[in-house]
Amino acid sequence: MSVFTCTGGPTGRVPESPGTLRPSTLVIASPDASNPDAGVDLAAAAVQPDAPAAPARKRPRPGERRVQILQTLALMLEQPGAERVTTAALAARLEVSEAALYRHFASKAQMFEGLIEFIEQTLFSLVNRIQADEKDALKQVESTVVTLLGFAQKNPGMTRVLTGDALVNEDERLQARVNQLVERLEASLRQSTRLAVTNGQLPADWDVNAYATTLIAYVIGRWHLFAKSGFKRSPTEGWPQHWRVFAV
Repeated sequence: MSVFTCTGGPTGRVPESPGTLRPSTLVIASPDASNPDAGVDLAAAAVQPDAPAAPARKRPRPGERRVQILQTLALMLEQPGAERVTTAALAARLEVSEAALYRHFASKAQMFEGLIEFIEQTLFSLVNRIQADEKDALKQVESTVVTLLGFAQKNPGMTRVLTGDALVNEDERLQARVNQLVERLEASLRQSTRLAVTNGQLPADWDVNAYATTLIAYVIGRWHLFAKSGFKRSPTEGWPQHWRVFAV
């Protein structure tokens, strides 16, 4: 996957590029090259007499259609108040048949798993880089929280996946996977907090577990506010003041 940048600079600074769903950043397994997408009419349009030739539709490269499907799903989830996304609506947006979707994904649940995989790879690439590059443990905590908020702001549709709103009435394993992702993020915050205690930045009797739990609850709350406001209330709104509370 592409390298994502995250800076732990001044308090309240939001990473410039916390990962958005693009063909250059999404990492998914490419299908077998011998199984190209046959769901789209790729033949060149017939040429009428004395009429200019219509441009031929370009055949997607292996794996390209999968990326397009996930991009479109994420965009559909960005619509405020959007109802449950159906494969019929997704196929219509892509101008392909539902059968064409199932040539690339066995089920709609697998499509959502593709989005969750992108979220996991992006966030943990960023968090791991923060912990490796930033020696100040409290700045690790701050940068991690800002990164989680910034990712939501850059990817509104995926915020609905992280909050579980887009997964209502979907396969239960999807919500379980998101829950596991959040638990891993909390563990990363706990690790940085424990280092801050070891370094004397926080008191020796500081409750590391309670602090990490409070931080991740704050992040989830900001995600929810963002989604429930129709993506109008920025997740990073008021962050400098909020961080002063956490850094006391």
